[in-house]
Amino acid sequence: MRLLFIITNTILISLNISCFHQNKTENNEKISTKVNQQNKIEKIQLTEITRGINRNSILTPTSKISVYNGDSTKTAMIPSEWSNIARQAEALDLSKISDLQSPTTGRFSDQALSSTFMITSGGTTYTSATFDAGRPPKELEALYNAMVGSKGNRKKDTLILSEFILYGLFYNKRACFN
Repeated sequence: MRLLFIITNTILISLNISCFHQNKTENNEKISTKVNQQNKIEKIQLTEITRGINRNSILTPTSKISVYNGDSTKTAMIPSEWSNIARQAEALDLSKISDLQSPTTGRFSDQALSSTFMITSGGTTYTSATFDAGRPPKELEALYNAMVGSKGNRKKDTLILSEFILYGLFYNKRACFN
């Protein structure tokens, strides 16, 4: 009887130790998966275009490249800024960003720049549906604001676009009267 008791306890103790080891391994896998998710966003690009204006913002963990009508500027990316922007991108279901609906349609008549996100993650590039600059779909709003700042930062560009449209209207009417 005593021998049976010792064998049963030995089996139970060894099973308990192996279960503890397995749980510890699963926890380590969860931690490493979380670390990989933080590093999975490789590049985020925001393209905003209309007739006469072509603007790109390309962000990577180490650099920021801004292109405005062919003029390029490259600066170093601040790690905390990248962390904030990457966190916003990671919160998205990247496979579905191409299906998001834009809340406005000003880009169809040159009332707004036509904007698109391209997010590279794990070697795959995901492209969003087009939307009006300054008015992204709700799902992309946090990422858009993290990249371009508050809505007030783009007043200059809106004025440039308005002047461009007015100049085009003036030029077309002038051509009709000659």
